[in-house]
Amino acid sequence: MSFLASPFRLRRLGVLGMNQRNADFIMRYNPRHLYPLVDDKLQTKTLALARGIAVPELYAVITEQHEGKDLARILGDHEDFVIKPSHGSGGNGILVVCGRFGNSFRKPSGDLITLTAMQHHVSNILSGMYSLGGLSDQAIIEYRVKFDPFFEHICFQGVPDIRVIVFRGVPVAAMVRLPTRASDGKANLHQGAMGIGIDLATGKSRDGVFRGLSCDIHPDTGHSTLGIAIPHWESILRLAIQCADTVGLGYLGADIVMDRDLGPLMLELNARPGLTVQVANQRGLLLNLNQIDAMPNPSGRCRRTPEAGTIPACDPCWD
Repeated sequence: MSFLASPFRLRRLGVLGMNQRNADFIMRYNPRHLYPLVDDKLQTKTLALARGIAVPELYAVITEQHEGKDLARILGDHEDFVIKPSHGSGGNGILVVCGRFGNSFRKPSGDLITLTAMQHHVSNILSGMYSLGGLSDQAIIEYRVKFDPFFEHICFQGVPDIRVIVFRGVPVAAMVRLPTRASDGKANLHQGAMGIGIDLATGKSRDGVFRGLSCDIHPDTGHSTLGIAIPHWESILRLAIQCADTVGLGYLGADIVMDRDLGPLMLELNARPGLTVQVANQRGLLLNLNQIDAMPNPSGRCRRTPEAGTIPACDPCWD
C-alpha cells in the first residue's frame, strides 16, 4: 500500500486513523477512571495475579531514591532480570539483564553495564524520566522471560511479544513483534523491532513491517517470516480476552510473551494501542471494528471460541 493513498481509498480499505480511533473507540469504550489499571504496570500485575492470569514473577519494587543504594542487596543472586518503570510507555526505560560478568551485568546485546550505571538508571526511573507526564515513578524488577527456541530463526537476541487488539471482548487483530539488532533486543517497533501480522483464525504469520516499510524477511537472521504457525495460539487469544475482562476496557492492546518453560504470559496492557498492526497485517482495522460495534452482544457470540469462522475477518488486502 502507498502511504500517499487517497483518504477515500484508505476508508474503502477500512484503515483506521488515529483521530477516529480516539473518538470512536478509545473515548467511547475506555472509561478514564480505569486507565490507571493499565498505565500503572504494577497495578496491572497485581490485578492480573488476583485473577489468576499468568505474568512474569515480580522480584522487587523500588519506590524511593535511597533504596537505589541497596540495589545489590535487592537483586541478591538474580543473574537475569528486567528493570522497568511502572508508568513507562513506548518501551522506554526498560533495562534487560541476561547474566553477570565479574562485577558487571550483561545485556542481550552483549554489552556490559556496571552496578553504578544500573543504580543511575533506577534513579532516572524514580525521577520520572520515562513516566507518562514526567511524574515520579517506581522501578519494577521482575523475571526475565526465557526465549522460546521456536522463534530462534526469526528473532535477534531478545524475546518477541504478541500484541492482540481486543474490542468489546473480541480479538480483532494481532501481530508478533520481533526484536532486531536495531532495537537492542527489545520487541518495540518504535525502537526498531519488526512487526509481523497474524491471521486470527489460523495463528499463522503473514505480512510484516520493518521501519515503516513492508517486509517479510527478518533483517538480521535473513529468514522468511511468512506462514509461521504461532504455538499456543488459542491460549494466547483467550488470555488476551481474559485481560480485557479483568481491567474492564472495551478497546485495548494485550501484550503477551511466550516463555520457554511457562508458556504464554501477560506482559502488559495498553489502553491506547497503536495502529501499526494494520500495516503489519496489510489490512485495516475498521471493518472488523464496525462489525463488532454493531453487535448487541459480541462477547456472547464469538469471543469465547476463536476458531476459524467465529471471529470476524477483514478480507480486503492492501496492494
